[in-house]
Amino acid sequence: MPELPDVTVYIEALERRIAGQQLVKLRLANPFVLRTVEPAPSALTGLTVEGLRRIGKRIVIHFAPDLFVVIHLMIAGRFKWLAPNGKIPGKLGLAAFDFPEGTLLLTEAGSKRRASIHIVRGEEALRSFDPGGIEIFDATLEEFRAALTRERHTLKRTLTDPHVFSGIGNAYSDEILHRARLSPVQMSTNLSGEETSRLYTATRSTMTDWIERLRAEAVKGFPVKVTAFRPEMAVHGRYGQPCPDCGTAVQRIVYADNETNYCARCQTGGKLLADRALSRLLRSDWPKSIDDLEA
Repeated sequence: MPELPDVTVYIEALERRIAGQQLVKLRLANPFVLRTVEPAPSALTGLTVEGLRRIGKRIVIHFAPDLFVVIHLMIAGRFKWLAPNGKIPGKLGLAAFDFPEGTLLLTEAGSKRRASIHIVRGEEALRSFDPGGIEIFDATLEEFRAALTRERHTLKRTLTDPHVFSGIGNAYSDEILHRARLSPVQMSTNLSGEETSRLYTATRSTMTDWIERLRAEAVKGFPVKVTAFRPEMAVHGRYGQPCPDCGTAVQRIVYADNETNYCARCQTGGKLLADRALSRLLRSDWPKSIDDLEA
């Protein structure tokens, strides 16, 4: 799922292309992508894009004077920038926003249709999409600490909770925790002052570094390689591959449709965290440490 760095770069690319432009037409290839009925899509025709913003992982297009298009890409939704009146592909295409200088195409891979478009009127209606998580670049260390410790959960769950932090998901939380040298299952209320400060710094620096990296990739065009799995990542999506800092094989915890990746030497003092499926299967044969596993 596109997270804060990806959404930020998407918005910057869109600002360069559609800010100040009038919408010629909104074409819906899949009617189920639109989750609202009023205002109607036709109400956007001829309106000018006043600006763009981010709410969590959602992208908001503001059409003057008071209409907002809220787009949630979910896991497989992506944008493409096409020539004017660009064709909507049959299998992947969901919607197309036609502007005089090009077409913004919304696609979604796979059979599950989770991406969504909402059209709402006014700032009050727009606020209903904000789960309330703090913006990490706006928060002080004390505000970060207060959000982190408001409830007792694992660091992984807390970082990815949109009610606590805005825009952080499964991929970048792995990278943040690796940089902070903290276990994903450590409880949010059990951190020392130094560990909290380390996590705060790692959160901001990880997001900053990835925004700059993605900006550099998209500087000459529209973002096209929007993915949660990048070879430059330290641990996310790199199960079994060497940690870039210590060379130890990256480990994982699998749950539902997601997995948490971590380095046992860098983050858990060599301890292997229980995988909900595999450790139950192996029971007493489950290795307790990375040394046992390597042996």
